[in-house]
Amino acid sequence: MAAKKFVELNVEVRAKAGKGAARATRREGLVPGVVYGGKSEPVMIAIDPRLIMRELHGSWRSQLYQIVVDGKKTSVALMRAVQLHPVTDRPLHVDFQRMVAGQQIRVEIPVHFVGEEECPGIKRDGVLNTVYHSVEINCDVDHIPEAFTADISGLDLHDTISWSQLQGTENVTHTNQHEEDFVIATIAAPTVAVEVEDEAAEAEEAASEEKASEE
Repeated sequence: MAAKKFVELNVEVRAKAGKGAARATRREGLVPGVVYGGKSEPVMIAIDPRLIMRELHGSWRSQLYQIVVDGKKTSVALMRAVQLHPVTDRPLHVDFQRMVAGQQIRVEIPVHFVGEEECPGIKRDGVLNTVYHSVEINCDVDHIPEAFTADISGLDLHDTISWSQLQGTENVTHTNQHEEDFVIATIAAPTVAVEVEDEAAEAEEAASEEKASEE
């Protein structure tokens, strides 16, 4: 596999699968999980919840992880799913999919916007209206982008930026079956006029209520 930026995750191997074993792992303060795929048998693991929470604040859907067991580097994997507690948001279970060189995968890549300070439309009080914060793509595992970059520094009011204008889309294809070159974001006009209309309507309503109370 080509050299790529990995995040190392230290895990423990669990001997048993099933709900009982998972509950026992949680009682120990760890998160149960599984590493599957890559034409190898699934491996049950346990991981520190703090490591999972740290990754959830980043671009974990497109990040490659080096799974480390007892100091030994094992699988390279994508974090495919994280089950969270409905009340506390504590991670309850995590799934990793092994990656092998040359493998074609479907993955979601975040879109990062740059150039807002220079954007003429925003300087004119326009608003960045984001249609896609991320884009699902197909690509070779060796060419997973960390992110796509949308440069909006030249956009004015009502201008758009589309898929074809993103940076970092080499060696990938998007999965949007409805549009070949879809809009990622637009610079919307200021909403001052709408706000003024709302304020006028509220004032008129208040005056009507006051008149009714006098009658």
